[in-house]
Amino acid sequence: MNLLTVIQGFPEIHLIDIIDILLVAYLFYEIYKLVKGTNVMGIFIGIIVIYAIWKIVSILQMKLLSDLLGQFISMGMLALVVVFQPEIRRFLLQLGTKSFIGIKKRFLFWKISVTQKKKVNFEPYIEACNNMSNSLTGALIVFMQENELNDIIASGEHIDAEVSSALLETIFFKNTPLHDGAVIVKGNKIVAARCILPVSSNSAINPNLGLRHRSAIGVTEMSDAISVIVSEQTGAISYVREGTITHGVTPSQLKKYLEENIL
Repeated sequence: MNLLTVIQGFPEIHLIDIIDILLVAYLFYEIYKLVKGTNVMGIFIGIIVIYAIWKIVSILQMKLLSDLLGQFISMGMLALVVVFQPEIRRFLLQLGTKSFIGIKKRFLFWKISVTQKKKVNFEPYIEACNNMSNSLTGALIVFMQENELNDIIASGEHIDAEVSSALLETIFFKNTPLHDGAVIVKGNKIVAARCILPVSSNSAINPNLGLRHRSAIGVTEMSDAISVIVSEQTGAISYVREGTITHGVTPSQLKKYLEENIL
């Protein structure tokens, strides 16, 4: 096989091919961000390497190795779905959230103005977090947005009550039956308490963080919710969005963040 034959084996590249390559590169970049810091990162890199080798040997017309790698990739797809099940679920949820919710934010502003969407009063949340921080009372509040958290709500006690600082502080008081778990809120209402959240398996999380913080991260990895945590050890207030935690915020900083990011 001479060099001319190899060059002739390369397909012609058109504009649509360049667009195709860019879209695939973006898809792989999003998947990389999703699995970065997790236990499946090595598997993801290995898949990319095997696929790249397969395409190279196919272009070079190395039939035996190309057929072998092709069979390996096609038969391994089912196994990959099983291995990457949590990551695939997170990716699809985030894709839907970023796509459709982003469109709603940009193009449905007229609907909000027409229907006069009720403004969220964050004062009870901020007051409760400040008081619980001072008394070293642990708390986990999840602000539900566009993604419904029906499975999580079903795991706790349904409340459906207007929010107040006193009610939140009573729920998280150490000796009450509802203090263990998360409170799910929507707008100005407490939807449920004592809810069980999915715990994040991200290995990049600070090992000093406890189950409360890992649960707060986990629910934001699978939805567009925002979590607020009050540490019972230090009284520090933190918030989490899309799996990223911000530690040690003041009540005024928390209020500003919620006002800017809660739909």
